[in-house]
Amino acid sequence: MRTGEKRVAGQRLILVERRLHGEKSLLHELESLAEAAGHQVLGRLEQVRGLDSRFQIGRGKAEELARMVKELGAERVVFENELKPVQAYNLAKLTGVEVVSKFQLILEVFTQHASTREANLQIELARLRYELARAKEKVRLAKKGEQPGFHGLGKYEVNVYYDAIRRRVSRIEAELRKIRKERTFKRLRREVLGFPTVSLSGYTAAGKSTLFNALAGGKEKVTGSLFTTLSPKISSVSFRGKKAMLVDTVGFIDRLPLTLIEAFKSTLEETVFSSLIILVVDCSESVEEVRRKLKCCLDTLREIGAASTPMIVALNKADLVGEAEARNMVEHLRDLAPNPLLISALYGWNLEELKEAVSDHLRNFLKASFELPLNSASLSLISNIRRFSTVLNQDFQGKTILLEVESADYLMDKIKGRVENIGGKMLEAVKV
Repeated sequence: MRTGEKRVAGQRLILVERRLHGEKSLLHELESLAEAAGHQVLGRLEQVRGLDSRFQIGRGKAEELARMVKELGAERVVFENELKPVQAYNLAKLTGVEVVSKFQLILEVFTQHASTREANLQIELARLRYELARAKEKVRLAKKGEQPGFHGLGKYEVNVYYDAIRRRVSRIEAELRKIRKERTFKRLRREVLGFPTVSLSGYTAAGKSTLFNALAGGKEKVTGSLFTTLSPKISSVSFRGKKAMLVDTVGFIDRLPLTLIEAFKSTLEETVFSSLIILVVDCSESVEEVRRKLKCCLDTLREIGAASTPMIVALNKADLVGEAEARNMVEHLRDLAPNPLLISALYGWNLEELKEAVSDHLRNFLKASFELPLNSASLSLISNIRRFSTVLNQDFQGKTILLEVESADYLMDKIKGRVENIGGKMLEAVKV
């Protein structure tokens, strides 16, 4: 597959995983990725043993894989494990089809869901960085005799191919820096206006987009598939009178390659710089599976530098389990989950409790009352205040307007100044 090329979905696959004794199988997750990319899974092959340097799996198992490919008519093999170029080459030579790792499958799903220029650039950057680390070895192997997945590489000189990729990486990085500056400017502007940011984070397909729609009243695409959100979606939301910017971000997955995390760094910064993280977890699965995914999310947040950010763990899809089972889940997660709260984003169950919990975490808010003259300047100011703060009450009394507002303390100072500029005054202010 050449750089920047999009693979046509609908191939027939065999999935392979090698794991050590005691390790949990992730083949079910690999199958979900394959289905999300539009492929058909014909078979699965597993082996519990140590790493084989030539084939990743043992020689005997590799020969069994070759027979499966022929018997089932598979067009490609996908490994849960990372593959070195020499392993992919040897397996392709043995099976007669292209052999890739989960990383390439994730990129395919990402490519299908990318809806912005930034997302497409991030995906291409991840692909190129992955290729860059393997370029010299792949060209060397291709010169020995091309195999599926190595077509066309034999015509390149190693340094020519490597330098071409490196130049393209540099161009994409420069373009992403420009986009990153624009996002940073917008984030700083929100901070200047006094807006705290609440980020939705969590494992892919945990229900983040459904929760975003439920809290923000939005209509973002929700499919139940993996990685439907790649670019941040932002909306103003009132959490019990405290307005904040709610951000929906890209989901995580176990063993998410560092190359992908690095490529999506600018997107993930929305989580790093947020005032609060709502970590969404699908609690309808087994306790073991929920703990695995929750730990993966916490580890990833630690990797991107967001571990110290205040957090609420929203145990979503509680409607799919009984009350007793849901409560039992909470008890089993208390050692891992900060501030666990059962919810159903789909049916709106317990969302008011979630809003209250978010409100409690959003500190430095004030409730203030003002007296303004009844004129067009005051009405215009009130309209502006409603954009950034919560107007709790507005009462017309003769030639004056009594206004009750709740807002971040930094923004309340601005409101006070604007009120005084048009002849009004602050009557009272209390922390909430």
